[in-house]
Amino acid sequence: MYFYRMKKGLFFLLAAALVSFSPAPTYKLGLLKYNGGGDWYANLETSLPNLIEFCNKNLNTNINSEQGIVEVGSPELFNYPFIHMTGHGNVVFNSQETENLRNYLISGGFLHISDNYGMDKFVRPQMKRVFPELDLVELPFSHPIYHQKYDFPNGLPKIHEHENKAPQGFGLVYQGRLVCFYDFECDLGDGWESYEVHKDSPEARQKALKMGANILQYVLMGGDKKSKP
Repeated sequence: MYFYRMKKGLFFLLAAALVSFSPAPTYKLGLLKYNGGGDWYANLETSLPNLIEFCNKNLNTNINSEQGIVEVGSPELFNYPFIHMTGHGNVVFNSQETENLRNYLISGGFLHISDNYGMDKFVRPQMKRVFPELDLVELPFSHPIYHQKYDFPNGLPKIHEHENKAPQGFGLVYQGRLVCFYDFECDLGDGWESYEVHKDSPEARQKALKMGANILQYVLMGGDKKSKP
Protein backbone atom coordinates (compact mmCIF):
# COMPACT_ATOMS: atom_id res chain seq x y z
CA MET A 1 0.00 0.00 0.00
CA TYR A 2 1.08 3.57 -0.53
CA PHE A 3 1.01 6.19 2.17
CA TYR A 4 1.93 9.82 1.75
CA ARG A 5 3.03 12.38 4.31
CA MET A 6 1.97 15.85 3.26
CA LYS A 7 3.56 19.18 4.01
CA LYS A 8 2.67 22.51 2.37
CA GLY A 9 0.94 20.75 -0.50
CA LEU A 10 3.86 18.44 -1.36
CA PHE A 11 3.94 14.67 -0.94
CA PHE A 12 6.70 12.54 0.49
CA LEU A 13 6.44 8.83 -0.21
CA LEU A 14 7.13 7.02 3.05
CA ALA A 15 6.72 3.38 2.02
CA ALA A 16 5.19 0.93 -0.38
CA ALA A 17 4.26 -2.35 1.24
CA LEU A 18 1.25 -4.59 0.94
CA VAL A 19 -0.57 -4.68 4.24
CA SER A 20 -0.87 -8.46 4.00
CA PHE A 21 2.95 -8.78 4.21
CA SER A 22 4.04 -6.09 6.67
CA PRO A 23 2.61 -3.22 8.71
CA ALA A 24 2.50 0.29 7.33
CA PRO A 25 4.90 2.89 8.73
CA THR A 26 3.96 4.59 11.98
CA TYR A 27 1.96 7.78 11.56
CA LYS A 28 -0.59 9.76 13.51
CA LEU A 29 -4.26 10.48 13.04
CA GLY A 30 -5.54 13.92 13.96
CA LEU A 31 -8.53 15.33 15.82
CA LEU A 32 -9.64 18.67 14.36
CA LYS A 33 -9.83 21.65 16.72
CA TYR A 34 -12.12 24.38 15.37
CA ASN A 35 -13.61 27.69 16.52
CA GLY A 36 -17.19 28.82 16.94
CA GLY A 37 -17.96 27.44 20.38
CA GLY A 38 -18.76 23.88 19.34
CA ASP A 39 -17.31 21.07 21.44
CA TRP A 40 -14.63 19.74 19.09
CA TYR A 41 -13.35 17.79 22.11
CA ALA A 42 -16.65 15.89 22.60
CA ASN A 43 -15.08 12.44 22.24
CA LEU A 44 -11.54 13.43 23.12
CA GLU A 45 -10.55 10.79 25.66
CA THR A 46 -11.20 7.38 24.11
CA SER A 47 -12.89 7.63 20.70
CA LEU A 48 -10.06 7.91 18.18
CA PRO A 49 -7.57 6.06 20.41
CA ASN A 50 -9.93 3.06 20.57
CA LEU A 51 -10.35 3.09 16.79
CA ILE A 52 -6.58 3.20 16.35
CA GLU A 53 -6.16 0.21 18.68
CA PHE A 54 -8.86 -1.70 16.81
CA CYS A 55 -7.26 -1.02 13.42
CA ASN A 56 -3.75 -1.91 14.56
CA LYS A 57 -5.09 -5.23 15.81
CA ASN A 58 -7.46 -6.08 12.96
CA LEU A 59 -6.06 -4.33 9.88
CA ASN A 60 -2.36 -4.85 10.67
CA THR A 61 -1.80 -1.09 10.63
CA ASN A 62 0.92 0.56 12.68
CA ILE A 63 -0.79 3.82 13.65
CA ASN A 64 0.64 5.79 16.56
CA SER A 65 -1.54 5.07 19.58
CA GLU A 66 -1.61 8.76 20.52
CA GLN A 67 -3.91 10.95 18.47
CA GLY A 68 -2.79 14.41 17.44
CA ILE A 69 -4.85 17.55 18.00
CA VAL A 70 -4.57 20.04 15.16
CA GLU A 71 -6.20 23.40 14.46
CA VAL A 72 -7.93 24.00 11.14
CA GLY A 73 -5.60 26.80 10.11
CA SER A 74 -2.33 25.19 11.24
CA PRO A 75 0.36 24.09 8.75
CA GLU A 76 0.62 20.97 10.93
CA LEU A 77 -2.61 19.80 9.31
CA PHE A 78 -0.52 18.54 6.40
CA ASN A 79 1.30 16.11 8.67
CA TYR A 80 -1.82 13.96 9.08
CA PRO A 81 -3.23 11.68 6.35
CA PHE A 82 -6.57 11.45 8.17
CA ILE A 83 -8.41 14.05 10.26
CA HIS A 84 -11.45 13.32 12.42
CA MET A 85 -13.95 16.05 13.30
CA THR A 86 -16.90 15.86 15.68
CA GLY A 87 -19.07 17.88 18.06
CA HIS A 88 -22.62 18.95 18.88
CA GLY A 89 -22.65 22.66 18.13
CA ASN A 90 -21.37 25.65 16.21
CA VAL A 91 -18.50 25.51 13.74
CA VAL A 92 -16.76 28.57 12.28
CA PHE A 93 -13.89 28.61 9.79
CA ASN A 94 -12.29 31.97 9.04
CA SER A 95 -10.90 32.73 5.58
CA GLN A 96 -7.40 31.47 6.34
CA GLU A 97 -8.72 28.27 7.90
CA THR A 98 -11.04 27.71 4.95
CA GLU A 99 -8.16 28.03 2.50
CA ASN A 100 -5.87 25.83 4.59
CA LEU A 101 -8.45 23.03 4.90
CA ARG A 102 -9.20 23.17 1.18
CA ASN A 103 -5.49 22.98 0.30
CA TYR A 104 -5.07 20.06 2.67
CA LEU A 105 -7.94 18.13 1.13
CA ILE A 106 -7.08 18.77 -2.52
CA SER A 107 -3.44 17.85 -1.77
CA GLY A 108 -4.40 14.35 -0.67
CA GLY A 109 -5.68 14.71 2.88
CA PHE A 110 -8.94 13.26 4.14
CA LEU A 111 -11.56 14.59 6.56
CA HIS A 112 -14.04 12.41 8.42
CA ILE A 113 -16.88 14.32 10.07
CA SER A 114 -19.07 12.56 12.64
CA ASP A 115 -22.16 14.51 13.70
CA ASN A 116 -22.46 14.03 17.44
CA TYR A 117 -26.03 15.37 17.17
CA GLY A 118 -26.66 19.05 16.61
CA MET A 119 -23.66 19.75 14.39
CA ASP A 120 -25.30 19.33 11.00
CA LYS A 121 -26.73 22.82 10.47
CA PHE A 122 -23.39 24.39 11.36
CA VAL A 123 -20.89 22.19 9.59
CA ARG A 124 -22.65 22.06 6.22
CA PRO A 125 -22.33 25.79 5.43
CA GLN A 126 -18.70 25.78 6.57
CA MET A 127 -17.83 22.91 4.25
CA LYS A 128 -19.65 24.77 1.49
CA ARG A 129 -17.22 27.62 2.06
CA VAL A 130 -14.33 25.18 1.72
CA PHE A 131 -15.75 23.73 -1.52
CA PRO A 132 -18.28 26.20 -2.95
CA GLU A 133 -18.33 24.22 -6.19
CA LEU A 134 -19.26 20.94 -4.49
CA ASP A 135 -22.27 19.55 -2.67
CA LEU A 136 -22.34 16.87 -0.02
CA VAL A 137 -23.85 13.88 -1.82
CA GLU A 138 -25.20 10.74 -0.22
CA LEU A 139 -23.01 7.79 -1.13
CA PRO A 140 -24.74 4.69 -2.50
CA PHE A 141 -24.61 1.51 -0.45
CA SER A 142 -22.45 0.02 -3.23
CA HIS A 143 -19.66 2.52 -2.52
CA PRO A 144 -16.35 0.79 -1.65
CA ILE A 145 -16.15 2.54 1.73
CA TYR A 146 -18.92 0.18 2.91
CA HIS A 147 -17.18 -2.91 1.52
CA GLN A 148 -13.65 -3.05 2.86
CA LYS A 149 -12.63 -5.75 5.36
CA TYR A 150 -16.09 -5.44 6.88
CA ASP A 151 -19.18 -5.53 4.74
CA PHE A 152 -22.03 -3.09 5.36
CA PRO A 153 -24.53 -3.86 2.57
CA ASN A 154 -27.05 -1.37 3.98
CA GLY A 155 -24.62 1.46 4.57
CA LEU A 156 -23.84 3.02 7.93
CA PRO A 157 -24.87 1.24 11.13
CA LYS A 158 -27.19 3.04 13.54
CA ILE A 159 -25.25 3.67 16.75
CA HIS A 160 -27.35 6.31 18.57
CA GLU A 161 -31.04 6.95 17.99
CA HIS A 162 -31.08 10.75 18.15
CA GLU A 163 -34.15 11.60 16.03
CA ASN A 164 -34.67 7.97 15.05
CA LYS A 165 -33.87 8.71 11.42
CA ALA A 166 -31.96 6.37 9.14
CA PRO A 167 -28.19 6.93 9.21
CA GLN A 168 -26.72 8.53 6.12
CA GLY A 169 -23.20 8.76 4.74
CA PHE A 170 -22.39 11.84 2.68
CA GLY A 171 -19.28 12.68 0.73
CA LEU A 172 -17.45 15.50 -0.99
CA VAL A 173 -15.90 14.29 -4.23
CA TYR A 174 -13.16 16.46 -5.72
CA GLN A 175 -11.94 15.57 -9.20
CA GLY A 176 -13.12 12.00 -8.76
CA ARG A 177 -11.61 11.50 -5.28
CA LEU A 178 -13.58 11.30 -2.06
CA VAL A 179 -11.96 13.91 0.19
CA CYS A 180 -14.54 14.04 2.99
CA PHE A 181 -16.91 11.49 4.50
CA TYR A 182 -19.69 12.72 6.77
CA ASP A 183 -21.73 10.36 8.92
CA PHE A 184 -25.13 11.78 9.89
CA GLU A 185 -27.73 10.28 12.27
CA CYS A 186 -25.20 7.57 13.01
CA ASP A 187 -22.65 8.86 15.56
CA LEU A 188 -19.70 6.62 14.79
CA GLY A 189 -17.43 8.64 17.07
CA ASP A 190 -19.60 7.92 20.10
CA GLY A 191 -19.59 4.24 19.20
CA TRP A 192 -15.78 4.22 19.29
CA GLU A 193 -15.81 5.47 22.88
CA SER A 194 -15.11 3.09 25.75
CA TYR A 195 -18.13 1.28 27.16
CA GLU A 196 -18.36 3.29 30.38
CA VAL A 197 -18.81 6.59 28.49
CA HIS A 198 -22.16 5.89 26.80
CA LYS A 199 -22.93 2.31 27.83
CA ASP A 200 -23.38 1.34 24.19
CA SER A 201 -23.96 -2.36 23.65
CA PRO A 202 -20.98 -4.50 22.61
CA GLU A 203 -22.75 -5.13 19.29
CA ALA A 204 -23.17 -1.40 18.58
CA ARG A 205 -19.58 -0.65 19.52
CA GLN A 206 -18.28 -3.42 17.28
CA LYS A 207 -20.31 -2.13 14.35
CA ALA A 208 -19.01 1.39 14.91
CA LEU A 209 -15.39 0.24 15.16
CA LYS A 210 -15.71 -1.96 12.08
CA MET A 211 -17.18 0.89 10.04
CA GLY A 212 -14.44 3.18 11.30
CA ALA A 213 -11.87 0.59 10.24
CA ASN A 214 -13.47 0.51 6.80
CA ILE A 215 -13.06 4.27 6.49
CA LEU A 216 -9.40 4.10 7.45
CA GLN A 217 -8.76 1.16 5.15
CA TYR A 218 -10.41 3.01 2.30
CA VAL A 219 -8.33 6.14 2.92
CA LEU A 220 -4.95 4.70 3.88
CA MET A 221 -4.76 1.39 2.04
CA GLY A 222 -6.08 2.20 -1.39
CA GLY A 223 -9.56 0.88 -0.65
CA ASP A 224 -10.97 3.10 -3.36
CA LYS A 225 -9.45 0.61 -5.85
CA LYS A 226 -11.49 -2.24 -4.43
CA SER A 227 -14.15 -3.55 -6.79
CA LYS A 228 -17.72 -2.75 -5.95
CA PRO A 229 -19.97 -5.75 -5.22
